[in-house]
Amino acid sequence: MFAWLFDLTPTERRTMGACFGGWTLDALDVQIFSFVIPTLLSVWHITTGEAGLLGTVTLLVSAFGGWVAGALSDRLGRVRVLQITVAWYAFFTFLCGFAQDFNQLFVFRALQGFGFGGEWAAGAVLIGEVIRDRYRGRAVGFVQAGWAIGWGAAALLYTALFAFVPEALAWRVLFWIGIAPAGLVFWIRRFVKEPEIHGGLPAASGSSFGQAFSVLKPPYIGTTWKVVVMVTGAQGGSYALSVWLPTYLKTVRHLTSVGTGSYLMLHILGALFGFIVGAYLADLLGRKAVFLISAIGSMVLVLVYLFAPIDNNTMLFLGFPLGFIIYMMFAPMGPFMTELYPTAVRGAGQGFCYNAGRGIGALFPALVGYLAVQLTLGPAIAVFCFAGYAVMIAGLLMLPETAGRSLKELDTAD
Repeated sequence: MFAWLFDLTPTERRTMGACFGGWTLDALDVQIFSFVIPTLLSVWHITTGEAGLLGTVTLLVSAFGGWVAGALSDRLGRVRVLQITVAWYAFFTFLCGFAQDFNQLFVFRALQGFGFGGEWAAGAVLIGEVIRDRYRGRAVGFVQAGWAIGWGAAALLYTALFAFVPEALAWRVLFWIGIAPAGLVFWIRRFVKEPEIHGGLPAASGSSFGQAFSVLKPPYIGTTWKVVVMVTGAQGGSYALSVWLPTYLKTVRHLTSVGTGSYLMLHILGALFGFIVGAYLADLLGRKAVFLISAIGSMVLVLVYLFAPIDNNTMLFLGFPLGFIIYMMFAPMGPFMTELYPTAVRGAGQGFCYNAGRGIGALFPALVGYLAVQLTLGPAIAVFCFAGYAVMIAGLLMLPETAGRSLKELDTAD
């Protein structure tokens, strides 16, 4: 099952390790906020709508950051932009721990999002170009599994800190720990090289700004808007649940901080297996089949999780399949977009599509917060999860299957 890992070249393995580390630490920094929402509600007396805005602003600005970083990576190189974005999001996560009010945290979260979106854009293109066609789906899927590792680390840190440190200080310490990813930059600088297909040279003439807009013109515009629709649904549906799940468990199911962390750990473990299984299925069944299975399964399990008359013990174990099916869809996301664009605009295309979708999907947590005032939190989460996955399926049905495409042949065809 894992023999392919030993068939990778040293360059492929190092690149995969760098991107895995970047995505893992990215998740650690971003997911910290979902755990501190209940504390901010009580300490700062903000509303659920304001808490939703703090979650949304990071994701919304990440759309712009990913677009810019993707275009820059087409000209400056994938590796250089990856280093800059990792350092950026680590620094502003650290600053979040010093925020004294809603407005300061809003600004720091927004700036954190710029690097958060940029890191994915540069890293996903980097690994998609370095890993050979045969292993691209499972390799990028394994890197996506780093999200579950980082999320799990955030849950463990949250559980430990809130058990032993006063709540008013613990949330700040969580953000201060977010400076840790900056150390990865030095490793990337020493061991990771630019992909041969890109060569670190400008992929096309014109400014980086103009390059960013090239995917919004023929012949790419048709593909671009369809992918944005698909990603919007996937991201919006997952954010509607993940941002609010700790708060739901603590305020609706009345779990303690330690209990919430335990429930989330099983959910995150399911997400980890979902990433890995989705990576293999993406090469075996194709990218679109995995997307459809995950989206339809997510619709069903979210409704069961939020509305079925089950006790907390049953909900604990249901968290595993819920995490599995929801996050399986993200394993093929990187290779799918890598295989849709030629090298000259791959960074701009992938950066724009993923992050524009994430930016629009970022509205979902805020909308959940405002709708929760009328419907309560559980039904509000369900409404936007279901709507998101329906939008994802609509976009996906308009796109082609890409499994097995050669990037060199794609450049020749272009």
